[in-house]
Amino acid sequence: MTIGSSIFLIAVGAILRYAVTDSISGVDLTTIGLILMIAGIVGLLISLFMATTARRDVRDVEYRDRRPPL
Repeated sequence: MTIGSSIFLIAVGAILRYAVTDSISGVDLTTIGLILMIAGIVGLLISLFMATTARRDVRDVEYRDRRPPL
């Protein structure tokens, strides 16, 4: 899940949780909104962790590849 899609899930979840007042029989929109917000937050944390880990790996490779000429 990318950072953009995580933010999208958080936004849609917040809209369903706090702004929608309509009701659908058999469906609790506030609960669905909460689930979407939690999924978005978890996805955001995972994608940020993966992005920082990937950057750290790229830096290590760059420094290892730079050797002074003989």
